Amino acid sequence: MLSVADARTRILAAFTPLAAETVSLPESYGRVLAEDLTARVTQPPMDVSAMDGYAARAADVATVPAVLRRIGEAPAGGAYDGTLAAGECVRIFTGGPVPAGADTIVLQENTSVDGDRVTVTESVAAGKHIRRAGLDFRAGTVAIAAGRALTARDVGLAAALNRPWVAVRRRPRVAILANGDEVVMPGDPIGPNQIVSSNALALAGLVEAWGGAAVNLGIAPDSIEGLQTMAAGARGADLLVTTGGASVGDRDLVRHALGAKGLEIDFWQIAMRPGKPLMFGRLGDTPVLGLPGNPVSSFVCAVLFLRAALARMLGLPTSLPEARARLGCDLRANDHRADFLRAALSHNADGDAIVTPFPVQDSSMMSILARADALVLREPKAPAARQGDMTAYIPLSGALQSI
Repeated sequence: MLSVADARTRILAAFTPLAAETVSLPESYGRVLAEDLTARVTQPPMDVSAMDGYAARAADVATVPAVLRRIGEAPAGGAYDGTLAAGECVRIFTGGPVPAGADTIVLQENTSVDGDRVTVTESVAAGKHIRRAGLDFRAGTVAIAAGRALTARDVGLAAALNRPWVAVRRRPRVAILANGDEVVMPGDPIGPNQIVSSNALALAGLVEAWGGAAVNLGIAPDSIEGLQTMAAGARGADLLVTTGGASVGDRDLVRHALGAKGLEIDFWQIAMRPGKPLMFGRLGDTPVLGLPGNPVSSFVCAVLFLRAALARMLGLPTSLPEARARLGCDLRANDHRADFLRAALSHNADGDAIVTPFPVQDSSMMSILARADALVLREPKAPAARQGDMTAYIPLSGALQSI
């Protein structure tokens, strides 16, 4: 059986970054930038005041108290067009342009005013409380590099750069096809030998969280013709993900049904737990990722393989997010398959991160998966581990997007 690392390498080799498309700035949140974003303007465009107060000459307020004559006003959005002479000042507000001749800002709380007479009670050095032109960025500089998923802060910055349109990677279109007569959609009548399907909906959520566009094709019946008909709905997608029907039973029909339509299998079965019956291949121009039918196995395989495929298509880093913490319980020695244990994260009295695998790891238990914060990684043939030992884990919190 193929190792997890080799399977990831072979899956990633099948994908390249998707083409760019142009979207309006309000539509760009969460999208991956396809080109460096440069500033079209300089910010601030001129020297401006950082505080409310009076624009003055530092030499005039070196000794206090000092009495200055107010000769004008410079509000934000306006300006004083004259030039300050010795002994003069201009009333200024935050963001207001610093008048010619002024080289400092006196805070309004350090003054007393009597008509046009302004008495300064605290001296200030030259340059104090002035934001110089270009302090934030200058026109032509790269402010946001390509390959970044745009956060709310990035969108705000792009607006300040005067970029109303941005080039982003096209969202990967992922068709999802569940398989099996034994599963029904939530809300549908449940037969005596049926269960409610959760895989497709969970996978669709992951696809959207990781920057893709999910297309749920529904549930294919356990028949060659039915599965072929419904799989045809994936035509034009960047990836077809099936769930169920990829194991070794007589009714596991995905390989047989799609094989008759030209499916070329790259590999099948991975040395991992949960998720051994993973399949990857290509149906015409469409890559096909066949996930196991067990809900937890399907989810874990998505974390390891589907996320990487989406990241490659979006031009994002494809490495697995990995962290380390102390074990909250003993673990026995592992066998020849990599093991991914659902686990809870906590902290001890010293603030150390503790990761504790749940005692029951059955691959059908969605309730345990929903409570899990992490997947504890156990390499093949890993020796027994003791409570308190350091271990690697994959965080399950966080997706493509952050604020």
